[in-house]
Amino acid sequence: MDKPILVVDDEPEILMAVDTTLRMAGFANIVTINDARDVIRHMEREIPGLILLDLNMPHINGGRLLKIIRKTWPKIPVIVLTGTIEVDTAVKCMKIGAMDYVIKPVEEDRLVAAVKQALALEESGSIVKKPLHQDLFAQIKNPAAFRQIITQDKKMHSIFHYVEAIAPSLQPVLICGETGVGKELIGQCIHTLSGRKGKLVVVNVAGLDDNVFSDTLFGHVTGAFTGADKARPGLIEQAAGGTLLLDEIGDLALTSQVKLLRLLQEGDYLALGSDKTRHSDARIIASTNQDLWALETQGKFRRDLIYRLSTHTLTLPPLRERLLDLPLLLDRFVCQAASELDKPIPDIPKTLIEQMETYPFKGNIRELKSMVHDAISRYEKGPITADLFKGLDAAVQQSPLDTPSPGLETDKGLPTLKEASNILVEKAMEQAGGNQSAAARILGISQQALSKRLQKIRK
Repeated sequence: MDKPILVVDDEPEILMAVDTTLRMAGFANIVTINDARDVIRHMEREIPGLILLDLNMPHINGGRLLKIIRKTWPKIPVIVLTGTIEVDTAVKCMKIGAMDYVIKPVEEDRLVAAVKQALALEESGSIVKKPLHQDLFAQIKNPAAFRQIITQDKKMHSIFHYVEAIAPSLQPVLICGETGVGKELIGQCIHTLSGRKGKLVVVNVAGLDDNVFSDTLFGHVTGAFTGADKARPGLIEQAAGGTLLLDEIGDLALTSQVKLLRLLQEGDYLALGSDKTRHSDARIIASTNQDLWALETQGKFRRDLIYRLSTHTLTLPPLRERLLDLPLLLDRFVCQAASELDKPIPDIPKTLIEQMETYPFKGNIRELKSMVHDAISRYEKGPITADLFKGLDAAVQQSPLDTPSPGLETDKGLPTLKEASNILVEKAMEQAGGNQSAAARILGISQQALSKRLQKIRK
């Protein structure tokens, strides 16, 4: 097998028994893990072809771990390992995505048969019904190149197709999008798919004056300036045969823009203090969270440079426009943070996800990851709740129910309960922009209940 069989169990004797049985049956590529907290971290580095998963383990329950695996890697077959008295639990696990179960202590023939059947079905592609995002991934030629990006969003998968199409090109790429949406990750995907032999070099050009920019990018020769006692190659030289990613390109000084334009047009540049022209074959990728055309009208960015940079252009959507990914991202970041901080992995209630769906996430995925890490650092036990997320808790508390609403106090005194109820409903609909689902969450009622109230108000 190209991909390993991953065996997860906290009992060393079970791991040894399973490993020995499978090796004797001809399966040589086997990885064993005795700490459930290490599973996700390992799978991010190497995706297995099959997982044998114990149900009762400390730190992370096997059923919980199965749910995490099913959300992020729905295509990987999983066989549950269970004690005799836990058959009912094993059956429940099969309902949420396990292919089969094997009772411990394992019978050699039963184990080998289950493994062979799982691998045969995996090869034939007839395992469980694939979720939507797995169908989309199936249309991508090189899904492994995008493994660091967690998504089931159609826009993101369209971008993946575009990235695959432009990756072999030598022309520059401009990646646009708000802070924290994953521009550098997409840049890494482009470089990986390009097949270029050199490495990917990333430099943030924000705040660099012209001299520092030139020295950083192009390097200098001995004696170029006071203190330059030896020559230093620039990042463009380090990216030879590879890719140079210029982050925050919208903040680049105008004088530096001229030098970058020459590099893009001719591939030529001068090291500081040198009159000898050098040539670069590095592919240029630029990223920005600003509108370059708006900067051009303000005289802050060269029009000809925009044209050169944007031969290929893509714009990444903000997190608030890909809410289908929110549960997946939240689940992954919770697991990562819990592992790093040596905390138990908490359950994530549906109400928390609903509250997060109304949060603006101006810092996008980067902000979500930071919020989760901070929340897990203060987490102790039970389901994780909104009050552990500082920014989210403040947003939830800032509800129209917590502030005086126009019309609740009149010259005639307090309104009736019916009048107050109608006022709150209208206020919630106004704040939600007419979205009944969002307004219902604000009011703490179901969407159906809100719909009935609106019908009565509008009669």
